[in-house]
Amino acid sequence: MAQLDWIILIGTLLFIVSYGAYKTKGSKNVTDYIKGGNEAKWWTIGLSVMATQASAITFLSTPGQAFHSGMGFVQFYFGLPIAMVVICLVFIPIYHKLKVFTAYEFLETRFDLKTRSLAAMLFLIQRGLAAGITIFAPAIILSAVLGWDLTTLNIIIGILVIIYTVTGGTKAVSVTQKQQMAVIFAGMFVAFYLIVSYLPADISFSKALKIAGASGKMEVLDFSFNLDNRYTFWSGIIGGTFLALSYFGTDQSQVQRYLSGKSMKEMQLGLIFNGLLKVPMQFFILLVGVMVFVFYQFNASPLNFNPAATEIVKNSEYAKEYLALEQKHRDIEMLKSETNLSYGKDLTNNVLLNKIQELNTREINNRERAKELIKKADNTAETNDKDYVFIHFILNNLPRGLIGLLLAVILSAAMSSTASELNALASITAMDLFKRNVKGEKSDAYFVSASKWFTLAWGIIAILVACFASLFDNLIQLVNIIGSIFYGNVLGIFLLAFFIKFVKGNAVFVAAIITQAIVIVGWWLDWMPYLWLNLFGCALVMSIAILLQVFSKNTDLKAV
Repeated sequence: MAQLDWIILIGTLLFIVSYGAYKTKGSKNVTDYIKGGNEAKWWTIGLSVMATQASAITFLSTPGQAFHSGMGFVQFYFGLPIAMVVICLVFIPIYHKLKVFTAYEFLETRFDLKTRSLAAMLFLIQRGLAAGITIFAPAIILSAVLGWDLTTLNIIIGILVIIYTVTGGTKAVSVTQKQQMAVIFAGMFVAFYLIVSYLPADISFSKALKIAGASGKMEVLDFSFNLDNRYTFWSGIIGGTFLALSYFGTDQSQVQRYLSGKSMKEMQLGLIFNGLLKVPMQFFILLVGVMVFVFYQFNASPLNFNPAATEIVKNSEYAKEYLALEQKHRDIEMLKSETNLSYGKDLTNNVLLNKIQELNTREINNRERAKELIKKADNTAETNDKDYVFIHFILNNLPRGLIGLLLAVILSAAMSSTASELNALASITAMDLFKRNVKGEKSDAYFVSASKWFTLAWGIIAILVACFASLFDNLIQLVNIIGSIFYGNVLGIFLLAFFIKFVKGNAVFVAAIITQAIVIVGWWLDWMPYLWLNLFGCALVMSIAILLQVFSKNTDLKAV
């Protein structure tokens, strides 16, 4: 990177951290620290909710997902607007009426302390892991591409987040996320404009879409009921709705964002704003990935985008075979470039269309053989290069200054998401576990101090998880898989609390434990695509709890 890139990168990150710490220092009570003093406007809530979900994984993995698989991943988000409406009508009025600090306080009011504690523990487990991954995701990729030390990167990102999150609590998270989203949107629009401008003179944006479509990248909707296909219209509408209900309605990292609202109306408007903007935003990020794919139809691309994996195989006994595959890859790329240029001039030519598809098949097979060689060279090497596609484009094709901006986008997204998670983890630990077990009367200052210490502790845990994590298929999928294992169960508990009034605490507690064990087994044995685990877990815990309550001899089960 050039000196200008370093200046922009470091300056952007230091400004965000300093601004957040300065604007929110000196929280005097728990309401200020955990709920931001209930001062947030709807646009702050909406951007904060969006920034919490849009981690660095979104901006690293999503373009790579589109590069390899096309636009179909956007179906994952189709259930989100539906979930926003349900949460606005059901969840928010209840949370606002009870003036809760955390979502799980309501469960004690409705059921009992052990059900509240169980739900809080399930949250702490899955979100604690996810916090580490949101640090690890950008760190491992930047480490591989830039040659930076991975552990050092994990620690730097973690410390930057801890500084302003400990200092200002929820308000600091919300304030900084507005700046981070501004950087993110600016960076992504600039990247998109430049990608399109880099295409050959004869290839307009509309022709670029046609070329992408010829390679199957513009297939947005899949109405099949094939459970072997992770991303379909139905998995998005049904599984995605349940995942979004669980995430935005019961996950404290999101609930805390809108509980900071000035009024119930501000909270609801903030979520509706997020619901209206989120799907177009994800569509646009995927479209950036598709345009990167079109760019590489006319420009050289590596056989494998992960430079660390390439270095491993080139320093092994398989180097000669790999070099032969690279030469074959270059030959295929030359043919693809010529064919796509011809197709851009005659978009109705089916002969050229068929040739493009045949060349794509040859390229994919060649890339797969390269992955096999990498695995032979080192069985622990990461061959899946989806997460490296966009960062490779940034570092090798953007002008000076913009590289620093796009790296700032990635790190800002990592910081915004991680800050929300640490903030929520600390709030749950302080209010749902610590405060409920502290004897005697304690001042607000005592619990503010405890929350800060818990934030620091969870920050250290997240850094440790990041340092010991390993890459898994595709990072954006990993976060959603972890969530899907736990979210359906927690959502079912809340739906029982809201709508099934005769079910009592002991039945729910036992049902939740049984359900979580079954869901984990189901995921391990791959019973279904992970998105469906949300619906499965939700339906299972509700069914078991209702059956336990109906068949119990008393109005409640014996004490557990």
